[in-house]
Amino acid sequence: MAEAPEDGLNEAPHFHGHRDRLRTRFREAGPQALADYELLELVLFRAVPRRDVKPLAKALVDRFGSFAEVVAAPVPLLAEIPGVKDAIITELKIVEAAAQRLAKGQVKRRPALSSWSAVIDYCRTAMAYAEREQVRVLFLDKRNQLIADEVLQTGTVDHAPVYPREVVKRALEVSASALILCHNHPSGDPTPSRADIDMTRRIIEVAKPLGIEVHDHIIVGKDGHASLKGLRLI
Repeated sequence: MAEAPEDGLNEAPHFHGHRDRLRTRFREAGPQALADYELLELVLFRAVPRRDVKPLAKALVDRFGSFAEVVAAPVPLLAEIPGVKDAIITELKIVEAAAQRLAKGQVKRRPALSSWSAVIDYCRTAMAYAEREQVRVLFLDKRNQLIADEVLQTGTVDHAPVYPREVVKRALEVSASALILCHNHPSGDPTPSRADIDMTRRIIEVAKPLGIEVHDHIIVGKDGHASLKGLRLI
C-alpha cells in the first residue's frame, strides 16, 4: 500500500526507496559521503515516517547554514519553519544532547591538559552555535580531571557579565584546583575582545593567591576558536 502524504504535502517522485538507499549509503560509505541535508534527512525520517523530507531538510540547511547549526538552532526559530512540528524539534534536540554528552565524555575520560583537542571540541559542541553569549567554566581537580562543568552566566548577543569573585567562590565550593574558562561569540568570530582579556586577567589575580590555576580561556564561535594562552594574552 502506498504511503500517504502528511499535512497536505505531495510526495516527491523519488520518495519510494529513497530512504533505504540513503541509509545504505550511510552504512557503507560513512557519514562523510553525505551532504548536510542528507544527514539531516536521516534524522527527520524518525519524526516524519510518511513524507518526503528532502525539501524540508534542504530548507532547514538553507535557513541555518549547516547540519550543526540546524541541530543547535533555538526552538522558537525552528518552529518558524513551515512543516517543522514538535516531533521534528524533539528529534533535533535529541541529536544535540547526544553530541554534547559524547563530547563531554571525551573530556571526562582523561586529564584535560592531555586531551586538549577534546576540550576544544566539547566547548565548540556545547556553545559555538548558541544565540546568546554564555560563560562556561570547567572545574578541575589536582590531576586536571573534570569535577564540574557549569554555565555561570548567560547574557545578550554580545555580552555576558562575569564576576571574578563569583567564579573563584564556585571553584572553592567544588574543591577545584584549576579551571578552564570558555565562552562563545554569537557573531561567529572568536577573536578575543579587550574586555575578554581584562576579565580573564582579573580572575587570575583573584584565583592565584588561593592556589587555583586558570589554565586557559577558550573563546568559540561558528568560525573557529581562540585560546588566550595560545595567543599569549595571559
